[in-house]
Amino acid sequence: MAQHPEKILKHFNFSRVIIPVIIGIGVAAYLILEDFDIQVFKDVNWAWSTTFWIFIALLLMAVRHLAYMYRIRLLTDKQINWKHSFQVIMLWEFASSITPSIVGGSAVALYIVNKEGVNMGRTTAVVMITSLLDELFYIILVPIIVLMAGYNNVFLHGSGYSLFNLDIGMFGIFLAGYLFIILLQSIIIYGIFINPRGFKWILIKIFKLPILRKWLKKAVETGDQIITTSKELKGKSLIFWMKAFLSTVFSWTARFWVVNAMILGFLAVQDHFLIYARQLVMWVILLISPTPGGSGVAEYIFTDFLGEFITPGLSPAMALLWRLLSYYPYIIIGAIVLPIWIRRVYNISGKKEKKG
Repeated sequence: MAQHPEKILKHFNFSRVIIPVIIGIGVAAYLILEDFDIQVFKDVNWAWSTTFWIFIALLLMAVRHLAYMYRIRLLTDKQINWKHSFQVIMLWEFASSITPSIVGGSAVALYIVNKEGVNMGRTTAVVMITSLLDELFYIILVPIIVLMAGYNNVFLHGSGYSLFNLDIGMFGIFLAGYLFIILLQSIIIYGIFINPRGFKWILIKIFKLPILRKWLKKAVETGDQIITTSKELKGKSLIFWMKAFLSTVFSWTARFWVVNAMILGFLAVQDHFLIYARQLVMWVILLISPTPGGSGVAEYIFTDFLGEFITPGLSPAMALLWRLLSYYPYIIIGAIVLPIWIRRVYNISGKKEKKG
């Protein structure tokens, strides 16, 4: 097999990795120093219960990844074994961590899954359906949870949020992100499940406009991917879709509960459902974040959305701990897994492992 790992390595160069780390830690440090109270930190009591709940938080992250690994095995008809699915998910998350949230790590994911021996048609289907399932989780769950928690409890009217220099508030930012997700997924659903060839035709017509013509080739490729994805998914059973969606629900719910477990380690909190609801809104906003992995934005909105549940002066430090548990490990583990994965798929140091 040809050995060209440079194609994947260019997506994980040092500058791409270090930028989100600097942004995230920089914003967290600024927030901590701005709201620093030495007495608050002295009063923090790291008891056995703290260690227990931090362990639970880490366990929930493990549950998240097991659900993701199960889902990718399901979507590839078990072409990727458990060991290799762990590597794929870690590299996928690594790519997402150093890529602007609005872009995601899909381009890298296409390459990674394909290198696992999955044909390009199915690879395209896996990546597109993974994205679709994640977004459907938000589209379906967010309005239900917000209604159950109460609009006035979830959205903080006093918070100043702006979009394109317009002060539209927290709800306005959320609504813009939510409607963007619905629009994008509606287009994908139409293309995959209703009229893939018609979707390609519309796409080509749009990109034949003079202002967009330079992206026409990419538009044709996207149209072809949609048609291929549609063929791959034709005839999938209701049980298949239920398993795929439930694994998505398990994965994202486990990720959100990490914050609840973390806060329980330091404080007695009663409004766990409201904390969960606030996180759903937070993540809709983070999905349209322009920074790599939501760096900086995540730390800031954590203190704004969840600060009322935490001792004054402690929320910036908790925001940093949250990212240490749920974000930075992807960068560390991804950097460890990447050379191992490259050696395996490019057969650099010996016999290629069997797929199973």
